[in-house]
Amino acid sequence: MSDMTTVPVGQEYDVLVGPGVSSGVARVLPVGVGRVLVVHGEPLGHLAEPVATSLRAAGLDVHLAAVPDAEAAKTVTVAADLWARMGQAGFTRGDAVVAVGGGSVTDLGGWVAAAWLRGVTVVHVPTTVLGMVDAAVGGKTGINTAEGKNLVGAFHPPAAVLCDLDHVSSLPPADLAAGLAEAVKCGFIADPRILEIVESDAAGVQEPGSPALREVIERTIAVKAEVVAADLRESNLREILNYGHTLGHAVEHHERYRMRHGEAVAVGMVFAAELAHRTGHIDKALLQRHRYVLGLLGLPTTYARADFDDLLAALRRDKKTRGDTLRFVVLDGLTRPTRLEGPDEVLLREAYAALA
Repeated sequence: MSDMTTVPVGQEYDVLVGPGVSSGVARVLPVGVGRVLVVHGEPLGHLAEPVATSLRAAGLDVHLAAVPDAEAAKTVTVAADLWARMGQAGFTRGDAVVAVGGGSVTDLGGWVAAAWLRGVTVVHVPTTVLGMVDAAVGGKTGINTAEGKNLVGAFHPPAAVLCDLDHVSSLPPADLAAGLAEAVKCGFIADPRILEIVESDAAGVQEPGSPALREVIERTIAVKAEVVAADLRESNLREILNYGHTLGHAVEHHERYRMRHGEAVAVGMVFAAELAHRTGHIDKALLQRHRYVLGLLGLPTTYARADFDDLLAALRRDKKTRGDTLRFVVLDGLTRPTRLEGPDEVLLREAYAALA
C-alpha cells in the first residue's frame, strides 16, 4: 500500500496508518495461524466483514463474534463467552484473535487473547480515533469490574495495529472529537505541534480524510509508541500517558461510563492543570491554553456533576495510587510532565472548585 505510514513500537510491533490498511490483516499474522476469531462491536459488522473476507481469502478459518458496544463489552461474562467459542472451535496456541472496533473492543480482544492458553496472537484494527491513538497501541488489555475500570487485565503486545483511516468517516462527530482529547494530551506532554495544528485548523482536524487529522493521528501514535517502547510494562516513564486520566477515570466511574472517555480525560486535564497552577508548576497562560485547545474541539472544560468526596473515594481506588498516596501526572511546563505525589487535599478541593 503506497499511502501507508509505519510507526514502529520499538522492536515489538508496527502500527500501520493509512486508508484501506485493514485489508492487509492476513499479512501481519504469524506463519502457521489456522483459525482466527474476529471480535467486533455489534454495530460494526460492516467493518468486520471485509476483514473476515480478506482473512478467508488467505485460506484462514474465520469465526466472527459480535460483542456489546462500548464499555458493555468489557466484562468477564463477555470474555467467557468468547473463550467458550474458541474452545468449541478448537483454537490452539498457534491461532489468533483480531479485534475490530473502538478502544473497548481492542481492550477486550487483547485480554481474551492474553488469557487464552496463556497468550495467543492478537492484531488490533481500531475503528475510532480513540482506539487508533490510545487503546490499541501499547499492549495493555483489560476489562472492568463493578469496582472500577480496567482493574483486571494483562500486558499483551499485539502482532500489529492497523489504523484504517477509511473507518474514521463513519464516526459520529462527537466521538471523533472525544478521541482527539488523547491527541491533545500528547501535545501537552510531548509534541506541541499537535496543539498548534488544533489551534490553527480546529475544523480541519475534525474532518475525516483531512491531512490535518491524519497528521494529528500519526503524531499522537508516534508519541505513544516512543513512550511505550521505552517502558513496555508501565513502570515509570509510561505514567506520563496518564495525564488527565486520574480524575478522568473517577469521573467516568461516577458517570457509570455513560460519558465518553475523551470527554472525561478533557475534564481531567483541566483539573490537572488547575492543580499544577496551584502548586506552582505552571503559569496562568499554560493553564488557560488547556481550556482554549479543548474548547476548540468542543470538549468539556468544566465539570460539577459529582460531589468531590465521591470522586476522592474513586481516586483512592485507582490503580495509579500506591498505598494511600494519591499521585497525579502534572506539567512542569509545556512537554515537561512530572509526578505530583500526595498533594494537600485543600488544593485538590480548590482545583475541583475551579473546574466546576
